Amino acid sequence: MSTFDQLVARQGGVVALWQAVEHGMTAATVHRRARSGAWLRLHPGVYLIGGHRFTDEVRVRAAWLWAGPAAAVTGCTAAWWHGMRDRLPEDVELTVPAAAKPRPQPGVRLRRRDLSGADLVVARDVRVAEKPFAALETAAAVWDGPTFLDRALQQHVRFPALYRSFCRNMGRDGSSEAGRLITAAADRADSAAERLLVKLLRQAGIGGWVLGFPFGQYRIDLAFPARRLAIEVDGWAWHVDAERFRNDRRKGNAITRATWDLLRFTWHDLDGRPAQTLREITDTLAMTDA
Repeated sequence: MSTFDQLVARQGGVVALWQAVEHGMTAATVHRRARSGAWLRLHPGVYLIGGHRFTDEVRVRAAWLWAGPAAAVTGCTAAWWHGMRDRLPEDVELTVPAAAKPRPQPGVRLRRRDLSGADLVVARDVRVAEKPFAALETAAAVWDGPTFLDRALQQHVRFPALYRSFCRNMGRDGSSEAGRLITAAADRADSAAERLLVKLLRQAGIGGWVLGFPFGQYRIDLAFPARRLAIEVDGWAWHVDAERFRNDRRKGNAITRATWDLLRFTWHDLDGRPAQTLREITDTLAMTDA
């Protein structure tokens, strides 16, 4: 297999004009193949060679090759590239240097800004936002931001790297929402989540609970002692603290062994789906009355 064939295979059938020329093909030959329909023009100077499928990966590669090596795949598109999102956005998001002036292309969303090299990486031959930066931008942009960031912290990124990326990009579009999510993901998230739970219970007129209820060697985050109902709030800090995670599980086991009902909620349960959270609590309280 020639080096050009290897390149084509690696890029899913996408090739830029400059790459074809680098491998010994003339520009005239490329244009002739495009005119004949053997190669499909995706963007100026970027083609899909016949016999290859037009996939989501092809969409991203083609957009980046068109924008050039100084560009980077960012935002939700970068999150998809890293496997943090299941679905590619309708438009491929690219960031180009602030001084660049490429013409807009269908299916491509351009952002002009200069990014820190610490927030960029080459993944599968494409220059793309690093996972922490991609996670931050995506969490600030999507409707289920808290849920997305919660999952990203469990599976893809560590909080310290996430926070460093946030500090490098303070003041950019979306940084205010990212800051709110960072606060939720920080070590103080437990107390913030407990305050939010208390606020929800008070607004709903639900009483009979005790905050920080002593339970043997543990303390239950919020308990209804008369109903033997324990509510534990999982702040996001436990994703990066293995011992804390294990201790929370030991406490949960002790609660259930004592024949208490146990409900666990995360920050995004309280912040993103408060009505459903309250209904689960009230339904469980109603069962204890039966």
